[in-house]
Amino acid sequence: MEADFEYERRFFCRHMPEELDDGDAPTLIIQSYYVHDDNYALRVRVQSHQIRIDVDEHTDPIAVLDQHRDLFTDAFVTIKGPSVGGTRYEAERVIDAHIAAELIKRGGVPIIKNRFSAWIGEDGWSIDIFGGNNAPLIIAEAERSRPVTNLIIPNFCVTEITDEARFSNDGLANRPFSVWRDDFERDLAQHGPHFEEMFGVNRMESSN
Repeated sequence: MEADFEYERRFFCRHMPEELDDGDAPTLIIQSYYVHDDNYALRVRVQSHQIRIDVDEHTDPIAVLDQHRDLFTDAFVTIKGPSVGGTRYEAERVIDAHIAAELIKRGGVPIIKNRFSAWIGEDGWSIDIFGGNNAPLIIAEAERSRPVTNLIIPNFCVTEITDEARFSNDGLANRPFSVWRDDFERDLAQHGPHFEEMFGVNRMESSN
């Protein structure tokens, strides 16, 4: 049961440093949400490590899925509960990739993103670059097998969005970033960045 919980902290970013791209293809993820209400979600995902395409606001997830169908070899169905204090219930199971692709095409709200992985400081990080209606959103997250405390926060992280439901992938399926981006930017400019203090000591990465 403990394995069915994820522990993470998430951050809004404006860019991903070039040095974090090792030249290999990132993980291209297309996923569809069939339930996305009150931060409860049921998700079907396909992914590939063999495709390198730049995603932007013009990227159509279903068109990409059709064009590269045979290269999406990993697939999962996942149920999620609300995120509370950086902890979220998540039960994930492997399913057939062809079945998953057909489910994504036939229903739900699709999301497409490139996921880059990097070791930064003491932690492994995932940096997601979104396409379609959620471009140009970039989210970085640190995930551990236990609560993410005393984290070294990379200097490209602008502000913390842990537990902000609108930035969860199911939240983005329900209401894409493009719809509320201007409001978010105005709020950020007015109030400045925020980093949660409930997770121990926040240690900011040196810029040197």
